[in-house]
Amino acid sequence: MGSKRSEDTAVTGSGPVVREDMAPAAAGASAAGAAGDYDVIVVGGGMAGAALAIALDGLGLKLALVEASSWHADAHPGYDERTLALSWGSRRIFDGLGVWTAIAAQATPIRQIDISDRGHIGHARLDARDQGTPALGYVAAARTIGAALIGRLERLAHVTLLCPAELEHLSPGAQHCEVTVRVGEQLHSLRARLVVAADGARSRIRTQLGVPTLEWSYGQTAVTANVTPEHDHGNVAYERFTEDGPLALLPMEGGRCALVLTVPDAEVEPVLAMPDAQFQYLVQRRFGLRLGRFVRAGRRSAHPLKLVKAREHRHGRVAFIGNAAHTLHPIAGQGFNLGLRDVAVLAEVIADALAADEDPGSSAVLTRYADWRRWDQRATIGFTDALVRVFANPLPPVRLARNLGLIGFDLLPPVKRLLVRQLMGVAGRQPRLGLGRALAG
Repeated sequence: MGSKRSEDTAVTGSGPVVREDMAPAAAGASAAGAAGDYDVIVVGGGMAGAALAIALDGLGLKLALVEASSWHADAHPGYDERTLALSWGSRRIFDGLGVWTAIAAQATPIRQIDISDRGHIGHARLDARDQGTPALGYVAAARTIGAALIGRLERLAHVTLLCPAELEHLSPGAQHCEVTVRVGEQLHSLRARLVVAADGARSRIRTQLGVPTLEWSYGQTAVTANVTPEHDHGNVAYERFTEDGPLALLPMEGGRCALVLTVPDAEVEPVLAMPDAQFQYLVQRRFGLRLGRFVRAGRRSAHPLKLVKAREHRHGRVAFIGNAAHTLHPIAGQGFNLGLRDVAVLAEVIADALAADEDPGSSAVLTRYADWRRWDQRATIGFTDALVRVFANPLPPVRLARNLGLIGFDLLPPVKRLLVRQLMGVAGRQPRLGLGRALAG
């Protein structure tokens, strides 16, 4: 990733087709690479889609990855300035994909997680040493992860990258799906045994297929920024619940912290417009003085919070992964990690199907994917949604119950261990990528 390519590159047979700003003439030149039959077409080149294409490389599949945005770290909307909390399980998946080394250089380990409820005695602390791992997870910029994924993608020999290109229409069929893709001013017809929808929370594929969703708004917005506290964070991540909404601080390099401040929707604009000193005071009031005073705050951005869950993990010959399958509240930092586990499981199901000479887009194969993912998705979505609702409830009996729960959680090692394993993304049956092992090679 990085600097823009000086020319479009078309490599047939031995490498990908990469298009940066594809003019109609260049699109015509790529027709041999773009049109025709594929085994798998992944729609969406964000982190989930890119990771899946990398995972499937080397399995003997003919793959296409369709992405609407320009293929650059500084332009792709999926690889923006956000900071992500990566679970230990996600680190292992990135190991299996061969990209962790590129991410690790700019990732900050989380060695402890401190959970508290402002104004109450309930408190819990999670420690990587209790799990026998060097970290519970890591903090990395989305742009860093994107650079590692795209850098790996551009070296793959059997993935056709169509970018920028937009999905116009998808027609499901018994033996394959017909996909119409717009590249510049030209339309191309593609066909695949399996289509993977990795096209985000507003999935066009999900809408075209009429897949129902469970959806509601929390009436909250996450305001994100980098902040610098007076004292060193010591590689501790903080999750603090307040009457105004949860607040998270994630450790970063240089003594900085990534802040996720939840505010009611009606207060978003005033919070974004605050002078830095006033914003720092707001954060200070809600977080307290555990890290001393906040001495600096970076640029703020806002992200409305809602839950979106597709009621089907697969529909015909289409599988859903990442935000196309579920979009969560950022509390506990589980959304991206859940999507990456979708990738690991779907890749394994496809690999096993190929080894058994099965059609990777068949009902039997995609049902195995759906069945495997159902428990993890339900547990993670249920957990995050319950946290939001329980800690937002001002009723005294609920406050008492949640504080007793935090105290009990910290005093019951078996319960704590089970929950921590879920937060680390290592609970339940693990796919090979989840163990840090590649599927091919």
